[in-house]
Amino acid sequence: QVQLVESGGGLVQAGGSLRLSCAASGSVFSINTMGWYRQAPGKQRTLVATITSGGSTNFADSVKGRFTISRDNAKNTVYLQMNSLKPEDTAVYYCNAEGILLRTTGWANFDSWGQGTQVTVSS
Repeated sequence: QVQLVESGGGLVQAGGSLRLSCAASGSVFSINTMGWYRQAPGKQRTLVATITSGGSTNFADSVKGRFTISRDNAKNTVYLQMNSLKPEDTAVYYCNAEGILLRTTGWANFDSWGQGTQVTVSS
């Protein structure tokens, strides 16, 4: 099993900044891609940003130039720095990681989600 624990959400005024963190723990052998998704009330969960183990990144058009994603492979942790926040960024942000874990029976792929952290941007 792989657990993802997020932190860093909260309430901020428009134009402000927040930094989200997500740490993976458990029988992790390697993590290929880590990323952040968000879900606003009444809407589907959508991609915010992803980063591969090699450092390649991908961003939703709505956050390009405002958000950055980074990771610490030694700590199995991914970060999302959110600047110039807008009210439309308000959502529950979920961390995702996919890779390989080690079980007593051998290797297995995993695709895990965190519990979500609320980000609220007031106007």
